[in-house]
Amino acid sequence: MNFWTRVVGVSATLCLALVRADAQSPAAPNQGQFLDKYCAACHNDRLKTGGLSLDKADVSKPDAQPEVWEKVVRKLRTGVMPPSNMPQPPRADRLAMAAWLETSLDAASAAKPNPGRTETLRRLNRTEYQNSIRDLLALDIDAASLLPADESGHGFDNVIVGDLSPTLLNRYVSAAQEISSLAVGRPQSSLQNDIIRLPADLSQEGQMPGLPIGTRGGVSVPYTFPQDGEYDIQIWLMRDLAGSAGGLREARPHELLVLVDREPVGNFTIRKPATADDDTTLDKNLKLRVAVHAGPHNLGVTFVQEGASLIETARQPTQSRFNERRHPRTGPAISQVSVTGPYAPEGARDTPSRRRLFVCRPARQDKEQEDAKRKRDSAQQEETKRKRDSAQQEETCAREILSTLMRRAYRRPIVKADVDEPMTFYREGRGEGNFDAGIERALSAVLTNPDFLFRVESDPKDLKRVAASGVYRVSDLELASRLSFFLWSSIPDDELLDAAIRGKLSQPGELEKQARRMLADRRSFNLATNFAGQWLRLRNIDAVTPNNAIYRDFDDNLRQAFRQETELFFDSVLRENRSVLNLIRADYTFLNERLAKHYGIPNVYGSRFRRVTLAPESHRGGLLRQGSVLSVTSYATRTSPVLRGVFVLKNVFGAPPPPPPPNVPALDESNVAANLPMRERMAAHRSNAVCASCHRTIDPVGFALENFNAVGQWREADADGQPVDAAAALPGAGEFRGIDGLEDALLSRPELVVGTMTENLLTFALGRGVDYYDAPAVRKIVRDSEKDGYRLSPLILGIVQSVPFQMRSSFK
Repeated sequence: MNFWTRVVGVSATLCLALVRADAQSPAAPNQGQFLDKYCAACHNDRLKTGGLSLDKADVSKPDAQPEVWEKVVRKLRTGVMPPSNMPQPPRADRLAMAAWLETSLDAASAAKPNPGRTETLRRLNRTEYQNSIRDLLALDIDAASLLPADESGHGFDNVIVGDLSPTLLNRYVSAAQEISSLAVGRPQSSLQNDIIRLPADLSQEGQMPGLPIGTRGGVSVPYTFPQDGEYDIQIWLMRDLAGSAGGLREARPHELLVLVDREPVGNFTIRKPATADDDTTLDKNLKLRVAVHAGPHNLGVTFVQEGASLIETARQPTQSRFNERRHPRTGPAISQVSVTGPYAPEGARDTPSRRRLFVCRPARQDKEQEDAKRKRDSAQQEETKRKRDSAQQEETCAREILSTLMRRAYRRPIVKADVDEPMTFYREGRGEGNFDAGIERALSAVLTNPDFLFRVESDPKDLKRVAASGVYRVSDLELASRLSFFLWSSIPDDELLDAAIRGKLSQPGELEKQARRMLADRRSFNLATNFAGQWLRLRNIDAVTPNNAIYRDFDDNLRQAFRQETELFFDSVLRENRSVLNLIRADYTFLNERLAKHYGIPNVYGSRFRRVTLAPESHRGGLLRQGSVLSVTSYATRTSPVLRGVFVLKNVFGAPPPPPPPNVPALDESNVAANLPMRERMAAHRSNAVCASCHRTIDPVGFALENFNAVGQWREADADGQPVDAAAALPGAGEFRGIDGLEDALLSRPELVVGTMTENLLTFALGRGVDYYDAPAVRKIVRDSEKDGYRLSPLILGIVQSVPFQMRSSFK
């Protein structure tokens, strides 16, 4: 009997004993009477409201139909059912019924665990591919320019990734060739051209991130130059709709700087053109050629900041300045920068990618030894032997390079047969060029190999590892990949891979040790950018374009500040081992000057983000008060209580409303007076019988956020001067007012907030949707984390140590 069998057996015995004790307890509700009184009127064979009938469900045996009873548990816990317009059970009876069902279901799950089944083949998505290339080759790439966006499922883009169409395969092949060329950096005659485009609504009146103090506008970007050589850098100015360069209303000169690694390599002086014809060619000559060594550098283009002075206007100036009609620029701005080269290429000598890739170089005989041999042997014999020795040395070195690379790329030990295939490509490339050409060709083959592009989880061939129920523990190598792609969205590093190969991850304490180490690594910032970016819909921020006539102060600077505030805030909760509940309410956030002014918070200056302690009157602190969440749940012209209500119910509270019924048109607002308060405009939802059942729950939650406008600014009155009515309600929590009341209501049910976070993290970790059979594991993780105050790091460790994460079912 193995370890897992013993654990399951003991757990099942204990849990079944608890169920029997609980069923005999006088505190347990009469389940049949409870259902007849509060559920059966709607959930019967005749109505099947919500697609659920309880007529044939035996409440005395919840384990016989766990899928049905898990739905009941969720509805009872969240207070969504019975509906607010139906008789409600006493709170104690509701919780007792839910607890009895949970205990029964948890006991059944312990007796016969069902960890679910992840897909056998899962392709690396775009983010995972980019991060894997970074960690494999020490090379930063922009995967968005190489690969198409991935389809999202269950809220995350690492779920529906089993396919690889011929078109997508071609994109991966092209990406592999480009990456291989960049990593090896051998001399090539072809020119490369890259264009860096800046958003049209980017204000460039002050210092930009990454650029020196005393500069204004422009851009600073990391850029990898493929080879030593000379590169043309061309700058284009921002122009208005008429095609004229903006910000040149005065005759004063503007000095433009080009920086490489923050050091000036060239400058230009820009003046207002004398004629309209001069304006059309103004930026034609903003071009220079610079010599640069291969490898990663920081490329910057910016203006010298002139003496600061107040902008004199009749009204308070806006922070955004990009629209030449409403809020014109005070100086010229950069539209795009192109880099073309290399001219006179010399290859790459010493770059991080080459240091990572070339773990050896073909050995060369000492010159004196060669001279001595030439004296002893004929020239022809020596030349033949030299070539043979050199080829053998190169083959040996190539095998060592590829073996080391493939071990990391394929996330497993490598045998000789594995290396034979890329060695074929090496010989082809070597035959057409030099040693580096052969390695480049072989590297491209490795990057298009299914062992790199796909994560594979196969059923074990050793049937002894599979229980009669079809459940088994995943291998250490599969577990290592699960862990690294969960925390880093990347391949395992050498330490984790070594532990997996030696079989240490299945030893007590080792998996937790590795997870803690990886959480402390800066690569775990991936959880803020990738996980939180999808959970909180931060990826949608780039598409947020509020009506410029209404929200005059919105620009791309603010858009990106929204994203960065939320990412830094989420990361601080993880890195400082804070409670998940701090995501709901906190007394700090991260701001730069632009965002602080937008929020009305004083004494924050500069483009650098810093931690700011918040005063109670700031109306900030917590995710639901941040501009990112508030703007992605709004429309271009107004707030949306519906979008905001659905977001809170689904992503925070764990009570997602059902999708709208088919063939029901969207609310026609043309028949609703635009100057009516939002609550009256939304009344049409609740007056429609088809819509009312859901919007009675959705709308009151969204009204709690009405004090924040569509771009996240606090307001006491709406755009028409009407006082904001923020009276709201949350299922199971009653009525309250505004964001403070909503936070109080959420924090009064911490198990629901933390449970929802756990479900989202588990979905992201497993790459599949959370199902009814995962509910017992989720409840255990939440119960265990309660002891630590629901801290985020222990919660993540609980997921790593859970049955769904460490085990797999051999059938669906």
